[in-house]
Amino acid sequence: MAERDGMSGLCAAVAAYAVETVEELVAAGADPDRVLLQAVEGGSPAVVSALLDERSAPLPEAERDRLLVAARWWYERGAEGELRRLTGATGPADVRWVRDGTEDRVEEVTLGGRTVRAGHGAVLTQLEWRYRILAPVGELMARAVRHEDGAGDEEHVDRSAACWVLLSRQSAETWREVVDFRRHPSPAHRAFVADFLGLGRLMSGVTDHAPWYEKRRAELLPGWADTERDAGVLARVLRLVSEEDLPQAREFGLRYAGHPDPRVRSRVPWMFDRPLDPETARAVCDLGRDPDAGVRAEAAGVLGGEELGEPDRAVLLALLRDADPQVRHRAVRATARGADRSPEVTEALAELLDAEEQDVRLSAAYGLALRDDPRTPEAYARVGPLGPEFAHDTRLDGLWHWRLRNAPNG
Repeated sequence: MAERDGMSGLCAAVAAYAVETVEELVAAGADPDRVLLQAVEGGSPAVVSALLDERSAPLPEAERDRLLVAARWWYERGAEGELRRLTGATGPADVRWVRDGTEDRVEEVTLGGRTVRAGHGAVLTQLEWRYRILAPVGELMARAVRHEDGAGDEEHVDRSAACWVLLSRQSAETWREVVDFRRHPSPAHRAFVADFLGLGRLMSGVTDHAPWYEKRRAELLPGWADTERDAGVLARVLRLVSEEDLPQAREFGLRYAGHPDPRVRSRVPWMFDRPLDPETARAVCDLGRDPDAGVRAEAAGVLGGEELGEPDRAVLLALLRDADPQVRHRAVRATARGADRSPEVTEALAELLDAEEQDVRLSAAYGLALRDDPRTPEAYARVGPLGPEFAHDTRLDGLWHWRLRNAPNG
């Protein structure tokens, strides 16, 4: 009876995509093998992983093949198409985007009384990798961009699974095959390559091939940034150029500061070495006056850390008082820790103690503390009670350090 109840609960948890419940039930003894096919057809890679990760013994070959066939069947026909075939429903499907696990997104499709998630591409990719099947790079790339409309959705489960497997293969041959897609006519393919290179850079510390990858990235990125014409892809490539600290970064930053697309302009402030020199400071200040709030926010993030003179300081003051909350937030965060300790900037920080956003008030109070301003205790009082999300925020230490410096006997 207990086993039957456990299996009933596991089936229900799989159907509800309740990953944590699935993990708990399997850990308590429920048999994952009996719901694996249900999970694969359900299209949630998070649920499939939760079941397979808890198995202590490999699946029989026949069962592995059955799961692979099911995953490919659903992937090739599409979640909505297969639901129509199974249910005979002719009306419109209800499609909504949901989180699958903690980070990735996927479409959840309801039709004819049944619901599945359209993550079968990711499920197939996971199963292949788990069972040591090396899918062709071109096929993994096709899965990665299948759901994209040109700009790319880096959170889609199919895209994330393909990228993770390609990075995990860690071979020069795979790396070259992926990177060759930077010449593909589709921006979605080129965007995937840029994100693949960016994630590869983050993983470079855990692979023996890191020096080889670093050298190849440094060789190909300048030429790509020079020729890329899609703004969304170019913004990704410029980010890589700046993160790799390539010597061409300054040149590209100055060249693209006037680009018509704000996604590209927003990358420019981070392309320059700090402290800024007169020419790069002028470029970032110009971006601080940009009509696009996102661009101004990025400029504020850089200018806030600089020791500015007039008239550049006037740009920073305007950013601290910007009508857009995103811009004010970035400006005060950077300025609080920044090098400009002028009276004008200090007063602008004090003004922000009246801001509606608590995070802005906290940054302003922290900035006053770092400047040893006598209004610091009052500033922290005006921040108000803080929630648990601020428990480890280093800005909270500002008042304590101010008291050590200014009231050692108090």
